[in-house]
Amino acid sequence: MDSSQNAAASGNGGTGGNGILIPPSNDTSSPASAADDSMQKLNQVISSIQKTLGLIHQLYLTVSTYNTAFQMPLLQRINGLVVELDNMVKLAEKCDIQVPMEVVNLIDDGKNPDEFTRDVLINCIAKNQITKGKTDALKSLRKHLLEELEQNFPDEIEDYRESRASTAAEMKRLAQSQSVLPNGDVRVKSEH
Repeated sequence: MDSSQNAAASGNGGTGGNGILIPPSNDTSSPASAADDSMQKLNQVISSIQKTLGLIHQLYLTVSTYNTAFQMPLLQRINGLVVELDNMVKLAEKCDIQVPMEVVNLIDDGKNPDEFTRDVLINCIAKNQITKGKTDALKSLRKHLLEELEQNFPDEIEDYRESRASTAAEMKRLAQSQSVLPNGDVRVKSEH
């Protein structure tokens, strides 16, 4: 890799030695949020991967048309590939990305990693339906028990309902005064 390629790859924008555009980096002195910093690191890794693929393509072209006159360009491209792979490893160490092994195995098997996402969603929907069924069964049981108890113990059920209504009203007032949502979450004011 020559000095002009290194300058282009340093993040100032331009093109890499293989004709791939390298996006300019944001060299601002203001502190960036963690998400922006993470995305910038990820973009650097993606750019390095693209550059590596371009170098591999150049190396393939050199090898496929090899003769002794191409020995120096071949060695230069191999060295450039080694340097870029080293750069990619250094950039990747800065990224904290968790990839499930199932996704890696799917890619190794030549399958689309979107299949993993689809399977996870299908499993979530199935579990959601099972949970909903259990919730509905418990609601039905509660309703049935209240009906049976009301027939056998009408006074106690009336006291229970009054107590439950007053407790619910008190919890609602308390939640509103503390900016707590009905589900128990705390309401957070957004800062602009």
